[in-house]
Amino acid sequence: MVKIGSVPLGDFPLLLAPMEDVSDPPFRRLCKLHGADMLYSEFISSEGLIRDAIKSRKKLDIFEDERPVGIQIFGGDEEAMSLSARIVETVSPDVVDINFGCPVKKVVAKGAGAAVLKDIDLMVRLAKAVVRSTNLPVTVKTRLGWDTDSINIEEVAERLQDVGIQALSIHARTRVQMYKGHSDWSYIAKVKNNPRIHIPIFGNGDIDSPEKALVYKNKYGVDGIMIGRAAIGYPWIFHEIKQYLATGEKVAPPTLSQRADVALQHLLWAVEWKGERLGILETRRHYANYFKGIPHFKEYKQQLVTLDDLSALKNLLLEVKNNDLS
Repeated sequence: MVKIGSVPLGDFPLLLAPMEDVSDPPFRRLCKLHGADMLYSEFISSEGLIRDAIKSRKKLDIFEDERPVGIQIFGGDEEAMSLSARIVETVSPDVVDINFGCPVKKVVAKGAGAAVLKDIDLMVRLAKAVVRSTNLPVTVKTRLGWDTDSINIEEVAERLQDVGIQALSIHARTRVQMYKGHSDWSYIAKVKNNPRIHIPIFGNGDIDSPEKALVYKNKYGVDGIMIGRAAIGYPWIFHEIKQYLATGEKVAPPTLSQRADVALQHLLWAVEWKGERLGILETRRHYANYFKGIPHFKEYKQQLVTLDDLSALKNLLLEVKNNDLS
């Protein structure tokens, strides 16, 4: 049984990665419904939380049927991170997570996210400040290092564990790689095989099929797998991996009817959470992924991303559900 602190996650948990503008409550609930064992929020700016920024505060919303769920924060200032951890604790997530891996320029420019990989001492101080500020388990998501000449994940893992981090998720790329090239899980295996390391180590990067999940589980010995981009528009990936790991058998891919059902549920939950206007607008980015590879779908897709009326969208998705587009 893998645990983060006292939070049980099962024998080989599958975690939903924190993804900006993706890992909101409606999407997380769908992933939970389809087999994800642990969910993480979008990353939240520590400075935004302290300023009481509406967008940052909204990201603290969690629902009971998501649990266990972690709220992820980022920042480069110890005091701000400490205070934001206390704010996060007030909404009672199961875990507080620290983002030391986001590679995007707007985050790195603030000395946060992957920028901290260039200053391990600062990373340790930030982690220590968060651990001291909350009674919740604290986890970290990070990368191998800043670039190929400064891969320092083994030292990072030891030092984070030493200050109280209770699980580590490692994206097996450097910051310079962004999301390009191949991930290198051999470094994750080195961390996992380090006799000093006793916290759970989760691998992240390029897992997009049940077959690959099994190979990486066996080859690298991780405690679980974190899935990000492969789950966008395809929450079925969690159930498919679980079934394959348990039986060696592949599950039939979702039918068009099932895809339409899930897209409609996503839309309705988004509207319920964000209001009709924003819910409709922010669900548009998901339709292309929900119906990826479906032949003769162009006309439907165009309507899905332009219709502004909830009733019309519901009727359209029901039409898709009941149509044979083959």
